[in-house]
Amino acid sequence: MLSLSISLASSFNLSFTYNGFPSSNLSLDGIAEITSNGLLKLTNDTKYQKGHAFYPNPITFKNSVNGTAFSFSTTFVFAIRPQFATVSGHGIAFVIAPTKIFPGAAAGPYLGLFNVANNGNQTNHIVAIELDTVYNTDFSDINDNHVGVDINGLRSETSAAAAYYADPGGRLTNLTLITGQPMQVWVEYDDKEKKLDVTLAPNNIGKPSLPLLSLSRDLSTILNPFMYVGFSSSVGSVLTSHYVLGWSFKMNGQAQALDLSKLPKLPRLGPKKKSKFLTIGLPVISVSLALVTVSGLIYFIRRKRKFAEVLEAWELDYGPHRFKFKHLYIATKGFRDRELLGTGGFGRVYKGVLPRSRMEVAVKKVSHETRQGMRGFVAEIVSLGRLRHRNLVTLLGYCRRNGELLLVYDYMSNGSLDKYLFDQPKVTLNWTQRFRVIKGVASGLLYLHEEWEQVVIHRDVKASNVLLDGEFSGRLGDFGLARLYDRGTDPQTTHIVGTLGYLAPEHTRTGKATTSSDVFAFGALLLEVACGRRPIEPTQDVILVDYVFSLWLRGEILEARDPNLGAEYIAEEVEMVLKLGLICSQAEPATRPSMRQVVQFLEGEALLPDVSSLGHSSSGLIFSNQEGFEDFVASIPSSSTEKGLCTGSSISDSLLSGGR
Repeated sequence: MLSLSISLASSFNLSFTYNGFPSSNLSLDGIAEITSNGLLKLTNDTKYQKGHAFYPNPITFKNSVNGTAFSFSTTFVFAIRPQFATVSGHGIAFVIAPTKIFPGAAAGPYLGLFNVANNGNQTNHIVAIELDTVYNTDFSDINDNHVGVDINGLRSETSAAAAYYADPGGRLTNLTLITGQPMQVWVEYDDKEKKLDVTLAPNNIGKPSLPLLSLSRDLSTILNPFMYVGFSSSVGSVLTSHYVLGWSFKMNGQAQALDLSKLPKLPRLGPKKKSKFLTIGLPVISVSLALVTVSGLIYFIRRKRKFAEVLEAWELDYGPHRFKFKHLYIATKGFRDRELLGTGGFGRVYKGVLPRSRMEVAVKKVSHETRQGMRGFVAEIVSLGRLRHRNLVTLLGYCRRNGELLLVYDYMSNGSLDKYLFDQPKVTLNWTQRFRVIKGVASGLLYLHEEWEQVVIHRDVKASNVLLDGEFSGRLGDFGLARLYDRGTDPQTTHIVGTLGYLAPEHTRTGKATTSSDVFAFGALLLEVACGRRPIEPTQDVILVDYVFSLWLRGEILEARDPNLGAEYIAEEVEMVLKLGLICSQAEPATRPSMRQVVQFLEGEALLPDVSSLGHSSSGLIFSNQEGFEDFVASIPSSSTEKGLCTGSSISDSLLSGGR
């Protein structure tokens, strides 16, 4: 007790400086470790883990007389090194907390500090400065490369894109947090002005004169009398290493400047450069060596032919997004049938594990018989690879070889949504899971339509293209048919692509895919999920939207629900989803809601319009019998039916052969 009292008394003006970290001077938790050369490494090559490192003793943060928080100052040098140059696995945070152990905290987006239950609770008494590298709409993040001040939760009180003021005149220079290069942060709280300043800069230029962001807040109500200071970080599905090279802290004063020359070195980025050898001459080659050389050449030629792939000059610009066929071949074990996840007219999908990173991926093989439009198609694939949203399957890149195009996606362990809905599934989803999937896909579509830098039209929204991750969260995938256009411009007429039952009527007439045609397809998806039926089943003479509409007219719309739900469902939510499916499936594009309105309906932020205003013919593709269905098919241009529309398959672009 005497030792603790002396420690607490001295913490009023406590200061410490680490130019590199001795192995025993910090309290470590999770996967955090001190490397042999003195680096604090918070995360390593383990997925879904967290790491904590804290100063071992509690620090007095408040005046015991008047209860006001003291001033404090800290500076540290950090580096974030993701496994892939453009994809990171969450960020790092400087933390002031009442504890140095967080047993209930979640990894991934929660940065090892909170979980879904306590995120945002006033009882947390936590102040954190986050350096976040993943865009998360749940926390209202501004982008995937920002600095934020968090109080008791991950919805930042204030945040700014990572940058620094290069001169006193206020010229702001952007920074990318995941370059792997060291950067320095200064955090300063003034107890007189009740203001917290955060400053960021590259490691070699010194402290800028202007902070990146400031928060006017009295921390006296947030902080406890005694707190711990340290760092927290976590990773999700993308492996990322988070390092701290040096750290200085002081209560009631200015933290001592770090001696950058004494900081430990970061590990080398990439393989060590091989030295060049000069060849002066060779002795006379013996017969045995000649035989070995010939054998080696034969082996090399055969291997090169086996893994040969198309590589044109224009593709050099897309280097980071282009996978080597050899790596995909090894990842899928030679595209063995045992690794096959699914098949269709559009292509075959295989599970793979990349040989170097050990990352699980899904590889889709798509046939293409012409080179027409390939350059533009690949450019769009690379652009779509920059999409980052928790409800979208990440398109990691592509490869071309011998008449085939291979698309590489994140692997979703629970497969596609359709296998949980149709054909007497072995496992069904309960209503809570289904409603969460619906809201997730709606959020992903809203991001594509309104929140990314360009407008993205998916063109193939359906249950088989909604994939489920390990937690059965829905992610919209398969961007092979997606199209992009700049905001403020009109989409161009293209070949009719999509799947019968999800095609908006105006798309079949004009050939123009729009955000409204995606809404129509989403309406069909809503009915699928709620009813457990496909939109069109010609063999049973049933059109799903017609069936649901007829039940609504009789006041029995809940009779359309999936019998597999049993009695475990929320009637108000099921009815709302069924009505919203009818509203989205209206024939006139102008009468359909936008995806932003759809999300508001699903989240309960807005009331549905009156469904009674719908007419029987306004609910999209409604056929009263098989003859009506056949008449619709007959009305479609022959160039479309030849590509598989009438069989319920997608029509591919001229670039891609076969149906979907």
